[in-house]
Amino acid sequence: MLPYAAYLRVYEPLTAFSESERKVWADYADSNDRPRRANALQAEHGESVRRLLGAPPELVPSQESPNAYLRRVEDRLYVCPWQTRLRSWLAFSKLRGSTPAKLMDRIVSKTIADQTADDFDRYKRAGGSSALRTHIRTTAWHVPPSWFVPFDGNERWLVLGSSTPGQDVTTTTGRNLIYVTSMAQARRRAARALQVLRRHLGDTSPNFDVEDVARWLEEFHPHSLVELDYGGLVHLMNDDALQADQSVAELSAALTGLDTGQEELAYAMYQRVILRWKSMQLLESAN
Repeated sequence: MLPYAAYLRVYEPLTAFSESERKVWADYADSNDRPRRANALQAEHGESVRRLLGAPPELVPSQESPNAYLRRVEDRLYVCPWQTRLRSWLAFSKLRGSTPAKLMDRIVSKTIADQTADDFDRYKRAGGSSALRTHIRTTAWHVPPSWFVPFDGNERWLVLGSSTPGQDVTTTTGRNLIYVTSMAQARRRAARALQVLRRHLGDTSPNFDVEDVARWLEEFHPHSLVELDYGGLVHLMNDDALQADQSVAELSAALTGLDTGQEELAYAMYQRVILRWKSMQLLESAN
């Protein structure tokens, strides 16, 4: 069973990488041994589980992952490196920074935690701020509203999967909900959302973290692709719920309503998105 997490990914064109990296990724794309898109999430999750079940647990891989998510559009190859080592460091730092020390010591020994932090510090000193750029963002138990902004409702791709008689439909394989758009469209929509929010709500009002997403998108090649993948969250939703989930279109309608003076429409659409995902987040503490 996949973790209940969603993913925001950027796929850069092969030309965005250095010459040596281009050869590596081109050879990787031609390889028969790499994880295919259909089971890449399972392979990535399996690697993490094996590391954490070790004695002692390996919080961060000793080497960066050689794997990537790939997309082809006509004859152009797009690459989204897994960056498992970097993402593990970032997740560990976030966990350690938000967890009381006594509780953290119960999760992982102080010796291992300190060594992991020291390794990350050395990595940052060697690579500088650019070394912290990740092609993948992850969130558990929900999709942040800001992640819907770069997309359009027509870019939605839903596959419910097929189940056998008596099988819970939420456990079917091949089940996913994905949005994909061009970087140019993603940046334009994020910029428009920021303008609307600032014009009508002011600079000091909450902006759904749209500015953070917009800045992140600016770090990549302008001809990249942007993907929102519901990942394991599709296993928390039955077929009716997945088909009814139009969060991208609803948030877009909320922004349009706000910009055209239709406050009631804007509020109604925004509430639909917020309440849908708040109910999903509450499942984290359910038993």
